[in-house]
Amino acid sequence: MTESPETKAADDEVCRRVKNGLKPERNGLAKSLYPRPCHERPPKNRCHTAEEEVYAASYNSRLYSRPFIEYFEETPMMVAVLTYMGYGILTIFGYLRDFLRHWKIERCHIAREKEEQKDFVPLYQDFENFYTRNLYMRIRDNWNRPICSVPGAKMDLMERATYDYNWTFEYTGRVVQDVINLGSYNYLGFAENTGPCADSAAEVTMKYGVGVASTRQEIGNLDRHEEMEKQVARFLGVESAMAFGMGFATNSMNIPALVGKGCLILSDELNHASLVLGARLSGSTIRVFKHNNMQSLEKLLREAIVHGQPRTRRPWKKILIVVEGIYSMEGSIVRLPEVIALKKRYRAYLYLDEAHSIGALGPRGRGVVDYFGLDPCDVDVMMGTFTKSFGAAGGYIAGKRELIEYLRSHSHSAVYATSMSPPVVEQIITSMKCIMGEDGTTIGSERVQQLAENTVYFRKRLREMGFIIYGNNDSPVVPLMLYMPAKIGAFGREMLKRNIGVVVVGFPATPIIESRARFCISAGHSKNMLDQALNVISEVGDLLQLKYSRHRLQLSSARPFDDDVYEDIDD
Repeated sequence: MTESPETKAADDEVCRRVKNGLKPERNGLAKSLYPRPCHERPPKNRCHTAEEEVYAASYNSRLYSRPFIEYFEETPMMVAVLTYMGYGILTIFGYLRDFLRHWKIERCHIAREKEEQKDFVPLYQDFENFYTRNLYMRIRDNWNRPICSVPGAKMDLMERATYDYNWTFEYTGRVVQDVINLGSYNYLGFAENTGPCADSAAEVTMKYGVGVASTRQEIGNLDRHEEMEKQVARFLGVESAMAFGMGFATNSMNIPALVGKGCLILSDELNHASLVLGARLSGSTIRVFKHNNMQSLEKLLREAIVHGQPRTRRPWKKILIVVEGIYSMEGSIVRLPEVIALKKRYRAYLYLDEAHSIGALGPRGRGVVDYFGLDPCDVDVMMGTFTKSFGAAGGYIAGKRELIEYLRSHSHSAVYATSMSPPVVEQIITSMKCIMGEDGTTIGSERVQQLAENTVYFRKRLREMGFIIYGNNDSPVVPLMLYMPAKIGAFGREMLKRNIGVVVVGFPATPIIESRARFCISAGHSKNMLDQALNVISEVGDLLQLKYSRHRLQLSSARPFDDDVYEDIDD
C-alpha cells in the first residue's frame, strides 16, 4: 500500500483484525457521529478479501490530528488449521496420560481431589487442571524465570534445570549474564540502581525507613505521599489525584466504589483482568463491546438509552465506559477521540486505564490523552500505574477534586490498605520530575523521544522480515504471532539460548489459535541492542518458520522511511 504525504498528514488509518474464514467487518467507525461527503470516503479498491491483510481506512481530520495506523493481519488458513490440529493432538495424548495416571501407571504430580472429599464442591476445575497437567507443564520452563539483577535493558538470569519434565526445578548455580531484556515494562528505563532516582530513594530510606505500618487514614500519611499526589495531578493536568500501593487493586477496588447496582458498565472485550474483576465486584450490569470498535460501542450506548434497565425500563443510574490506553496483549491504542465523542453525545462517564500508556505515549510522555492532544478534563476517571514507565510500584486515580475526595472515604484500597513505601514514593516523584523537566535536565524528554524512535524502528524491521505483528505503530508493546502450541516453548528457549529474554503468551491469556511472543521496547535499548535482538529473532524465525506474513515491507534502504510499500509473498 502506498500513501502520499498529503494523505498521511490528513487521514486517520486503522487496521482491523478479522476472525479466520470470515469476511472482514467494517472499520468500526460510528457513522452517525461523523457523516462525510462522498468525495471524502475511502476508495472501494482499498477493501481486501478475507485471505489478505485487512487494512480498513477511515478519514476524520476533525478528531485525529495525526495518522492512526494499526496492523491486525489475519491468521493464514493453513496456520490456523495446523494450530487446531496441534491442540487436538495434545488433548488426545493428555487424555491418554490421564488414563495411565488413573491406573497408577504414570505418576501424577499435580494437586488432585482426595477420595474422601468426592462429595464436596471440587476445589479444582476439571478442564483447567487438565490443561495445566498436559499442556502448560510441557512449556512451564518459559515462565517464572528468576532474575538476579536490575531489570534494565540487560539483565542476569539464574540458570535452572528440570529432571522431571518441568514439574520441579533445581538451580545449577550458574548465572546467565547480559541477557537483552525484551520482556520488562521498563519503557523509560527508570528501573535502574544508579542515577538520581536510585540516589533519592536511598536517601529517603535512611530518613523514613522502608515500611509505614499503617493506613493513610490513620498515622501512615507522610508528607512524601502528599507531595507525590500533587505531582501526579500536575503531571496529568487535572485537579487532584490519589495513589494506591497496588496497580491491580487500583482497578479492582475502586470501580466498585464508583458504580453499583442499577449502573451499566460498557467494557472493551480485551480489557485487563483487574478491570473485569472490578466490574464484577461492583454488582453493575456489564455489557461488552468489540475491541476498539466504535460502532459496537455506540450500538450498546443507544440501546442503553432507549431501553433502560431490564424489566423495569428505568434509566440507568450511571453508564460507565471502561477502556485502556494501550492494550497489553494486542499492542493497540484506544481510539480515544471517538470514545470521548460518543461519551459526550450519550452523556456517559469514561474510565481510562493508562497502565501501559502513561509515560510511554505522547510528545511529553503524558499518556494517550497527550498522544491525541486531547483535554484531560474530558476523561472522567484517569487511572494509571507506577509499575512501568516510572520503575516503581502502585497505581493512581486522577480527576476532579470531588471524585478524589469521594474515593478517599469510600475506596477499600484507600481505607484498608497500608500506605506506600517511602522509597517507592520517592522513586515516583523523582522519575516524574525528570519526565517533566523539573530536575533541570532534558533526560526525561530525551527518553520519551528515544522510546518513540525505538518503537517505530523495531516494529518496522519485524514487518520487513515477514513476521505478523499486531498493534499500533507507536505502541511499545509489540506482539509477534507464534500461533502453534509447540512453537510457544521453542521460541522462548531458542531466544534464551542466544541471550535474549522474551515473554511468550498462550491460551488462556490469548485466544487458543493466537499464541504470541510479546516484546516490550525500552528507551534504555540502544540501536545496537535492538539490531542484535532483531538478528536473533530473524534467525529463530527462520528456524521455527514463523514468518507467516503474506505482505512484506521492502527494506528501509530501498525506499523513503515513511512509505509503506507492500510486496505480495506467496504462501
